[in-house]
Amino acid sequence: MLRFSALTLFPEMFEVFRNEGVIARGIEKKFLALDTIFLRDFAPEPRRNVDEHPVGGGDGMVLRPDVVSRALGSTLTPEAYVVHLSPTGKVFDAHAARSLASKKHIVLLCGRYAGFDFRTVRRYVHAEYSIGDFVLSGGELPAMCLIDAVARFVPGVLGNSESAQADSFEDGLLEAPVYTKPLEFEGDAVPNVLLSGDHKKIAAYLRQEQLRLTARNRSDLILRVWDSLSRSERALVERVWKNG
Repeated sequence: MLRFSALTLFPEMFEVFRNEGVIARGIEKKFLALDTIFLRDFAPEPRRNVDEHPVGGGDGMVLRPDVVSRALGSTLTPEAYVVHLSPTGKVFDAHAARSLASKKHIVLLCGRYAGFDFRTVRRYVHAEYSIGDFVLSGGELPAMCLIDAVARFVPGVLGNSESAQADSFEDGLLEAPVYTKPLEFEGDAVPNVLLSGDHKKIAAYLRQEQLRLTARNRSDLILRVWDSLSRSERALVERVWKNG
């Protein structure tokens, strides 16, 4: 079982997430666990104040390290791996998700306001991740994105273990477009090769579509795998780049 613990000021945000879809099934089958730690429960009486003005001036309020330390003390285990969700972290990707899936207990720090006192980060955090180059109101949504992505790599969570292997990014490229019935929709037909029954031709077609889509939308990913592409694959990519 992989246990997630989210330290947050808004534990109710995780309720729907916990009770629907893949995460709910993973929890029901006991492959996953998800609990929340309400930061205000560890703030001093009577006001239960969790934040203070930044020392040295500046905008926003900073989450107090003493409050956060008490909250973490209630959940940390020897095997806990603490992740800080922050726009200053490394960009979270499929490789990171796969790596985190091997952990036993992941504690997610969901910041608010101007974030956590840096002493909290320096003392407790093992990894910092961002879900993109933009800023959100807090770390709860990034935490849920991380949980969902990591859970897919936990054995047993997905009904078909091959599903995660076929997802975008697993071979360094985006996933090829997919189709279903009806075979013709408003004059737009499913590509004939997918109806051929020739698995070799289908695999070759899907690989080409992966390359086209990735070259068009994520040239940075193509460059990462450039050395592994065949001469004909590189020529295909260059045609896409030339013709748009």
